[in-house]
Amino acid sequence: MKTRDMTHGAALPHLWAFALPVLLGNWLQLMYNAVDAMMAGRFIGQQALAAEGIAAPVMNLVILGVSGLCTGAGVLMSEHFGGGRLSALRRTLGVLIRFGLFASTALVILGWLFSPLLMRLLNCPPEIHDIAVIYLRITFLGAPFTCLYNALAAGLKSAGNTRAPLLFLTCSALLNALLDLFFLGVLHFGIVCSAVTTVVAEAVSAAMAFWYTRRRVAELCPSLADLRKDSATTRKLFQYGAPAALQQAIQPIGKVLIQGQVNALGVSSIAAYNAVTRMDDFACIPEQGLAVAVSTWIAQNRGANKPDRVLKGFRVGLMMEACYGIAIALTAYFLRGPLVSLFVQPEDSATVVPIGMDYLSLMAWLYLLPAFNNCFQGYFRGTARFRVTVLATLLQVTLRCTFTWILAPVMGIRGIAAACGIGWICMLTMVVSYYFVLKSRGRASG
Repeated sequence: MKTRDMTHGAALPHLWAFALPVLLGNWLQLMYNAVDAMMAGRFIGQQALAAEGIAAPVMNLVILGVSGLCTGAGVLMSEHFGGGRLSALRRTLGVLIRFGLFASTALVILGWLFSPLLMRLLNCPPEIHDIAVIYLRITFLGAPFTCLYNALAAGLKSAGNTRAPLLFLTCSALLNALLDLFFLGVLHFGIVCSAVTTVVAEAVSAAMAFWYTRRRVAELCPSLADLRKDSATTRKLFQYGAPAALQQAIQPIGKVLIQGQVNALGVSSIAAYNAVTRMDDFACIPEQGLAVAVSTWIAQNRGANKPDRVLKGFRVGLMMEACYGIAIALTAYFLRGPLVSLFVQPEDSATVVPIGMDYLSLMAWLYLLPAFNNCFQGYFRGTARFRVTVLATLLQVTLRCTFTWILAPVMGIRGIAAACGIGWICMLTMVVSYYFVLKSRGRASG
């Protein structure tokens, strides 16, 4: 199915069919990031794993900013699709691609120039400073490909097509893994090759998305005219996309600040934290994929003027998030030792693995909190209440950073897990309270 109209039919089949490819796609996106970390840690060493860990929050700031803009634009495009306004959808996608490629090219230049300064600001240990700068500079080159892929994937998802983006990510993830295995595992190349393989995989996913949209879903593909400047569409795009981009950027900014505290704990703690944050990503980012399904359902039905279907999909989404959160919590807790061991060489296990296990022994039980938070975020995005999502995320990140600075010097990286829990609890309290305020006023469905 090339498109999926969610304005008809039961919620669970629609949300499951939409969310499963998104969830698998998120896992695959994380997989080739995790493969880089595994290969660096096992074939290059602890210092390479630590260098990638320091560079990761900086790149996440770029990637999540781009994906946030595309997520907000996707809500607008879902409304257009639900209302049968395909020409407006194409114009929105065209403006998104035009702006995204311009902005990401500027980021490549700025990232190349300021990578050494960023490493100094993050208190990068001197022994890994040079390799961290090299890794960061090369990965910045993939920003335009990431932008193009996310824009096209947002267009496809707005029309209910999540299978094609999953296929593109599957191919790029497999390519990345094979290239890493060959160049790092067989030829024993260094961290430069690890960065290059990531950029190549991003370019492949963007190229496949472009080909598919142009050849197989022509009704969604922008024309050259759609790529031209359109002030009205641009304003509407930023009305939806800018708050979502800001919200997504807040999280990695917080992680950059937290990384500075981790760096003060030494190379072993940096390496362990890089490993366990991969586990955090595997737990939390697919939860965001389920939230995309909820926001798409809500936006399509708002566009079709069917408010009675909005809350039905939201309730089903909450159930799905709860099931996923419980499953991932049990997996992370009971397999925490083997999971951390995947990222380190045997000779580094004695120092790195216990630190990572200590973190996951607490963090695993907290994964249900972001599951519910993400579903409420999906609800507020789908009803175009972006200000709520930004304020809730800002509250969570502020508390997380504040308590990290307090607890990390005393508890190590376990204190960072505790700080996350405090932030998530306060965030959930805020969004749930606001939801019931809207419900009491009869405004929850639109």
